[in-house]
Amino acid sequence: MNVSSFLKENKILFLDGGMGTLLVERGLKTGEQSEEWNLTHPEIVTDIHKAYFKAGADVAAANTFGVNAYKYDDETIKKLVFAAVKNAKNAAESFNDKKKRFVALDLGPSGKMLKPFGDLDFEDAIENFKKVVSAGVEAGVDLILAETFNDLAETKAAVLAVKETCYLPLFVSNAYGEDGKLLSGTTPEAVAVTLEALGVDAIGCNCSFGPEKLLGVIKELLGVTSLPVLFKPNAGLPCECSGKTVYDVSAADFAKELSVAAKMGASILGGCCGTTPEYIEAIRSVCEAGRRKNPKKTTVISSFSHAVTIGGAPVIIGERINPTGKKAFKEAIARRDYAYVLEEAVKQVRCGADVLDVNVGVPGTDEKEMLFAAVSKIQSVVDAPLCIDTSDPVALEKAMRIYVGKPLVNSVNGKIESMEAVFPLVKKYGGAVVCLTLDEKGIPATADERVDIAKRIIKEAKRYGIKKEDLVFDSLTMAVSADANAPAVCLKTLKRLKEELGVKTVLGVSNVSFGLPQRDIVNAAFLSLALSCGLDAAILNPFSTEMQKAYKAFCALSGFDTACMGYVEFASALDNAVSGAITPLSNKNVSVSTLKEAIIAGLKEQAEALSEALANKKDGLAIINEDIMPALNEVGEGFEKKTLYLPQLLMSAESAKAAFDVVKKSLSATGGAKKTRIVIATVKGDVHDIGKNIVKLLLENYGFFVIDLGKDVDAEKVLEAVKEEKADILGLSALMTTTVVNMEKTIELVKASAPSCRIMVGGAVLSKDYAEKIGADYYAKDALDSVKFAEKIEKTK
Repeated sequence: MNVSSFLKENKILFLDGGMGTLLVERGLKTGEQSEEWNLTHPEIVTDIHKAYFKAGADVAAANTFGVNAYKYDDETIKKLVFAAVKNAKNAAESFNDKKKRFVALDLGPSGKMLKPFGDLDFEDAIENFKKVVSAGVEAGVDLILAETFNDLAETKAAVLAVKETCYLPLFVSNAYGEDGKLLSGTTPEAVAVTLEALGVDAIGCNCSFGPEKLLGVIKELLGVTSLPVLFKPNAGLPCECSGKTVYDVSAADFAKELSVAAKMGASILGGCCGTTPEYIEAIRSVCEAGRRKNPKKTTVISSFSHAVTIGGAPVIIGERINPTGKKAFKEAIARRDYAYVLEEAVKQVRCGADVLDVNVGVPGTDEKEMLFAAVSKIQSVVDAPLCIDTSDPVALEKAMRIYVGKPLVNSVNGKIESMEAVFPLVKKYGGAVVCLTLDEKGIPATADERVDIAKRIIKEAKRYGIKKEDLVFDSLTMAVSADANAPAVCLKTLKRLKEELGVKTVLGVSNVSFGLPQRDIVNAAFLSLALSCGLDAAILNPFSTEMQKAYKAFCALSGFDTACMGYVEFASALDNAVSGAITPLSNKNVSVSTLKEAIIAGLKEQAEALSEALANKKDGLAIINEDIMPALNEVGEGFEKKTLYLPQLLMSAESAKAAFDVVKKSLSATGGAKKTRIVIATVKGDVHDIGKNIVKLLLENYGFFVIDLGKDVDAEKVLEAVKEEKADILGLSALMTTTVVNMEKTIELVKASAPSCRIMVGGAVLSKDYAEKIGADYYAKDALDSVKFAEKIEKTK
């Protein structure tokens, strides 16, 4: 029996528990890497695996979580992985029964952040994950467990690395924050939509907190995915008891909460930090298989942050990032002016676009390069899902590969060569696809012919393993000025697609008015007709007040606008507009025209240009105090209130840095630089520096002088830097339970030799109480919290 067969029998698959804390109990010393014990102490690692199997685990995760290409060369990776898998297999084979026991390659995150928020290239991340995966496959693992990922982009890189290396079952588990989202603000629904589209075999959550705090995430995952759901929480949070680090959730309480998850439908259960064989035995004794999951029949796409359902309230797809009929846009693309493209993206989202169409196909330009760059940059400044619009399959693949989420793809048609080019990409990278009801004969004149083409497309998509729910059909809007019957055929086809085939629909609304004056009047009327026929998504100009009037009124009349609140808000904005002035939805009225707006929007090039213009009018300190800092403070408030998330925070910080660099000379002349000096480091034994890098970026953009010592830093080196730099603050980061002891050692050393230096700490395994216990002066729950502490120290200087 393999893992896939096991899950099909609707049984619970029991995973093992924590490894690091047990190795510490067995003698793992400060500074030692737990995965190296696969070679130096194989008998101990094997013994721990045996204990988990004896407790009832069906799967042992090989001790490979910390193995990655940023710590080890290729040869060492192979040695460590082979040894780890051998230890787990020896444990599985040591029992004299016929029970099947599985060994998983435990694939952990790189500890780095991907571009544009970090310095790790997406393709490099894939290649480095492949090195570990290839070693695991060669060593003979039964499945891959990719766990504790807190960024959807890196999660996708890991998934592609596995999918491009082997055909083994792949379980993917993410680490969610207290708000129920990933570090980047990604909702469980967006994670589920993306990973299911990528073809993984199970999804879930692990680490972070005890089970009670994560049950909400499990409930949300179960509500949106058809896949088995995995639950592997911590034994609560660490605390100190009789001089020993323990966790605050007992085995009995842990099992009780996991039994709740099992009854909800979770079918893969285990433990993470702080759990032991006792915990696995406890959950095995009380958890029974819950209800069988039913396949979801929804049509959903997603961005890096959230999902958008097509079906229900009509979806607005912004049409402005498209060269058709737009001279200024064509010129911007020709000169590679991405700032123009990004501002169009920001403005459309501000005007209510749910999804953005992205088409940069301009003759004389390299569409492959332009589309790749446009998608990469746009998804870094707006959180709306994208519709990747191109007829070039090479350009499409490059864009889909880098896209974080599940995109809408525009488009395929009834031609076999079209489907042969696009459907394999949709299957590999995940996506919903716009299907045009035309074929090699052109655009059919009748609804019957268009519906027949739709049927052929559905049949062919099924052959590629693409569900009907991931097909969105376009019944083709043609200009009424050229054919008076064209709108009627389009709408008749649309209605039949909905009623007879049960598919979702989309239209490019503006096509209907080509060649006519006052086009918005015709467009709005046609939109109303299409919506009344069941149109699910409309590609339109979100700056058009007439189109918005039709859309808002339809939503109010059709019950999609609760208590008509959306319509009332829209109508009030129109009432308040000065007679004859630009309406609130105008292109000009949502333009990014001030430095503060550019920073908040995360538009780096605009921020730089606007700060240069301001530098001619006022001094650098005034620009910082009146423009840059208010923008950062507003973004910071949004981050605290969870209306903005890490990507927006980082892009705003980068934009502020660009502005700050412009005025740096005049700032120095006015003596405006902050005096507080800060040394930061990730402690010895820990190679995860995502959190530290984010802290550095924010501190620097708030004007502090930061010395970054990097990761895996000896306590003595930290002390040396603190003394040499006369640091006012030391910031220490640790992500792993096994390296917190090194943080404590570093704090003790610095306190003894540099008592005036204030120490702040942060990391996923820490809590405020624990930070105080190991001697830290301040616990920063996130990057922005570290800025607050630094600002407090600055005021005392």
